[in-house]
Amino acid sequence: MILSDTSNNVREKKRAKMSFNRMNIIIILCVCLNWDCSEGAQEKQRRAIDSHTIQLSSLFPSSSSPCVLSTRASSTKSSLHVTHRHGTCSRITNAKAKNPDHAEILRLDQARVNSIHSKLSKKLTDRVRQSKSTDLPAKDGSTYGSGNFVVTLGIGTPKHDLSLIFDTGSDLTWIQCEPCVRTCYSQKEPIFNPSSSSSYHNVSCSSAECSSLSSATGNSGTCSASNCVYGIQYGDQSFSVGFLAKEKFTLTASNVFDGVNFGCGENNQGLFTGVAGLLGLGRDKLSFPSQTAATYNKIFSYCLPSSASYTGHLTFGSAGVSRSVKFTPISTITDGTSFYGLDIVGISVGGQKLAIPPTVFSTPGALIDSGTVISRLPPKAYAALRGAFKAKMSQYKNASGVSILDTCFDLTGFKTVTIPTVSFYFNGGAVVELGSKGVLYAFKMSKVCLAFAGNSDDNNAAIFGNVQQQTLEVVYDGAAGRVGFAPNGCS
Repeated sequence: MILSDTSNNVREKKRAKMSFNRMNIIIILCVCLNWDCSEGAQEKQRRAIDSHTIQLSSLFPSSSSPCVLSTRASSTKSSLHVTHRHGTCSRITNAKAKNPDHAEILRLDQARVNSIHSKLSKKLTDRVRQSKSTDLPAKDGSTYGSGNFVVTLGIGTPKHDLSLIFDTGSDLTWIQCEPCVRTCYSQKEPIFNPSSSSSYHNVSCSSAECSSLSSATGNSGTCSASNCVYGIQYGDQSFSVGFLAKEKFTLTASNVFDGVNFGCGENNQGLFTGVAGLLGLGRDKLSFPSQTAATYNKIFSYCLPSSASYTGHLTFGSAGVSRSVKFTPISTITDGTSFYGLDIVGISVGGQKLAIPPTVFSTPGALIDSGTVISRLPPKAYAALRGAFKAKMSQYKNASGVSILDTCFDLTGFKTVTIPTVSFYFNGGAVVELGSKGVLYAFKMSKVCLAFAGNSDDNNAAIFGNVQQQTLEVVYDGAAGRVGFAPNGCS
């Protein structure tokens, strides 16, 4: 009897085990059917994560394409639209004007980079010895620095709508003003006449604001009949000279600021042609974010459009900022300058982190700049990025380099191109994957290049430029000392 019971127990256990195994097989099959367990599917999924496949036609948008407005700028009452200066969305596009070619854009870009490195080198030498919000649309222009973005805001009483380059690397906001005592460059909108505005006032040369010009412009204020005179020169030899003044600035109907300090330039020259002036978004106390800090707490964000037929946004304040923003602290490399410093700690290509020693980034430091077109990297970091990118692009024919861009491909005959993802790792744990349009710079179908360049010196700072920033939401939180990033920032 005992043997019979034991035998029955053994049979029951075997049946239970077989049933359990069959159930496991069924579960595994179900999981595989849902997740597609085939090696081919896994490889396909991995490639989808580690690469972008884009239509080549998207790199060459038609000049006749209709303007597509940023939903963020249109739906956030404190937002301004950002546009490419020479695109279909720009209010200052001149059909008769000749747009700068790529060679000129890259030449001017290098001039700006040289100026930034010079400023930082000087500073280094000197050291050794939920608020209210306003969005302005941004447009990408080809004036100062050649890859700049433009917003339109109202100045004066009654207000005059003027298109300004916005620049995170500059502090003083200025516009061209009548009378042009020596020279004014050509601009699309009427030049501002301060005598026609009831809210315009010159600033005294004995004022604290006049004393602040040295840190904001690099030049001390001077006097003309007790009125403060400013002068500012840029890396490409463009300049503006005129009176420091106070005026009413209207961003939107509900965001109006009285007594904003700005430059009323009566002698202006250089590559600003078309725009009325510049909106300074730097860190000095004369910058626009600092002057509006009581309302916006030194917070602003933007998304740069990837095409001249799209708009992005420039938003002041914290309203509408994405919850998915990843922040990194502003580094100390740029203390005492207009710039916003970053600590880059790594780069990955196609999901694989590059073997770059930390000191390659930490020794020279880095910054983010809205006016630099092509991102610059330390020589060793660029060599690692270039090598990994070329290896992932081996199916495409190489092409000769152009100007500062030395890694190019001939994509003639292709309708799509599959490129590896490129991600930047920042101090504090922020990992930022670049948009698909933030990796390539297209000249023509037979010459599409990696949109990065190496610095000539290991000690020159890395610069996170505006091609790499396109379509990202970039958040500047000056009060908290941090910069943040999120994907799909223009929508």
